[in-house]
Amino acid sequence: MDRRLLTESLTGSWEHTRSARDALVEQGMARGTAVIEPVLDVLCDEQSPVDWTVSADVLCRIGEPALLPLADAVAAAGSPEVARRAGWALGRLNVVDQGVYAPLLNHPCARVRSNALFAFQRLGEAAVPFVDRLTPLLGDPEPEVRRRAVWAFTAIGTEAVPALRRLRREPATGPRIRSGALEALAAMGGPAVLDDGDLAAWRRLTRIKKRTEVPAGMHLCGSWYAVPSIDQAAVLDAFDLADPEPVTFRTGEAAWNHDHHNWERNRPHDTCARVYVSPVLDGWTLVFGDTSQDTHRIKEADDGDTALADVVRERCTDLSRTFGAAQWYGMSCGDGWTAWSIAEAGEVVRHYDAFDAEEDGDEVPSHPAEAGYLLPHQDGFPDDAFDGVNFSDSEAFRARHQQVKEELRIPDTCYANDIAARLSVDPGALGANTRVSGQGVLALTACGRKHGHPAGALPV
Repeated sequence: MDRRLLTESLTGSWEHTRSARDALVEQGMARGTAVIEPVLDVLCDEQSPVDWTVSADVLCRIGEPALLPLADAVAAAGSPEVARRAGWALGRLNVVDQGVYAPLLNHPCARVRSNALFAFQRLGEAAVPFVDRLTPLLGDPEPEVRRRAVWAFTAIGTEAVPALRRLRREPATGPRIRSGALEALAAMGGPAVLDDGDLAAWRRLTRIKKRTEVPAGMHLCGSWYAVPSIDQAAVLDAFDLADPEPVTFRTGEAAWNHDHHNWERNRPHDTCARVYVSPVLDGWTLVFGDTSQDTHRIKEADDGDTALADVVRERCTDLSRTFGAAQWYGMSCGDGWTAWSIAEAGEVVRHYDAFDAEEDGDEVPSHPAEAGYLLPHQDGFPDDAFDGVNFSDSEAFRARHQQVKEELRIPDTCYANDIAARLSVDPGALGANTRVSGQGVLALTACGRKHGHPAGALPV
């Protein structure tokens, strides 16, 4: 097949190339490598004018005859981009029997094994007959292959649980496979699918780690409350939390970040199923996450931002009546959002949201904890501060920024963690000097008690 003519026929929009793609698929099924090889060459040519998805579509639709040529292309790929293109097509071939992928699970190239696993992952529950073939990949020497094997078992779902539990009880399978089986079980449903032995082992490891654990600064993305209390039972009751499970700092932080960044549409309650309640830190208990009631009220409101402010104010008011004071903080690692709410003796004395501050204006009274700072919505630099500076030159911009800041004595900008550091505890600055008493727990909300813990493995 003439490469030039092939390229010309596949160059253009998706609709423009439709008839050429259809013709090539038909020819490929009949003539095999005579068509597959030149199309594969186009796919792997990073300089080709043909959009790679066009040639990939042809190979995917040809199906099984393209399996081994694509596997060879993945193994021989000279760049990550070529490996990605060929691997994408390899894992998505239109085949009648997915068993054609089974021999690739033993391929010497890790990328090929990973792509083959993706094909079984796409099958979901229909991959149950292949569980025994997939099992060794849980202990693969390559971390990426082990991760893909876990994802494949997770996609299979509960039908794979008995096999994974057997692996956990069979020492002959080796520690790496047993570890992969545990991770897969956790990813499927957490504690709900672990047997008593694994749960006991996890709790024992938690107790051991907690003996010597030193708190470390947390990655702050989400919201948390702070109350001046050493009575954990009272805090749990105030937030309608139950079934507290002792955890390490590491596990609690991971759960909070996992749940806050969980966008799994098939499990809508994963974001409001559990809350991490810290041990007492310098006299304060921190609560990371939100109750079911608060979360659903915000989600179901016509104006989520307004509902958030209302929920936070009401929650802080109630908490401060019980504990004398309460604070709420919010930060985002993605867009610079930050906010805080401060309540004392049953009254909110300050509520600030960086994204709403311009609308509120500066007439809203500030709080003493903000003294000496610029608020996030305020710009302390004059309009001509960066005249003549090339903004694409980040080093020059930073130098000018620092110069103007020092010359005009412009204050630092504060964020939620700065206010927390002055009023209670900054979770991002925990360390060896933080006074710790009691133990942190993961506790279930009303949604958690009904639907269980979110799926997913957490570090200890």
